[in-house]
Amino acid sequence: MGKLPATVVRNATNPGRLRDGDGLFLIIQPSDTKSWMCRVQKAGSRRDFGVGSAAKVSIAQPRERAREIRSWVELGLDPVFERRKAEGVPTFKEATAEVLAAQRKTWRNEKHEGQWLRTLETYVFPKLGNVQVSEITSP
Repeated sequence: MGKLPATVVRNATNPGRLRDGDGLFLIIQPSDTKSWMCRVQKAGSRRDFGVGSAAKVSIAQPRERAREIRSWVELGLDPVFERRKAEGVPTFKEATAEVLAAQRKTWRNEKHEGQWLRTLETYVFPKLGNVQVSEITSP
């Protein structure tokens, strides 16, 4: 069976499950709410992971999230822990704000802090500001 077409996802109203393939299901509740669920089985253990509301995410996003979940399980990682870990990692700009706040007491004057911040805003934030700190590597 192939992937669910977007029209089927949008128009489905009968409560139950519609299989999209590779362990991804569209769950339709009696209240007509729809959500995506990924089912993964490894070493005799089966787990279900919610991957989003059908009203809030496009059809491609649950497929990508399900692929990511399957990859984590194959590597022996816990998808729930990995998702929480990824959400908890700040962007470079967020981390910089925390460091500047912590260093504020050590600078001789406010001008010094302003110089640091302007340098970062000019040269670093345009390239790395919205990148999660865990994704930044050397060079």
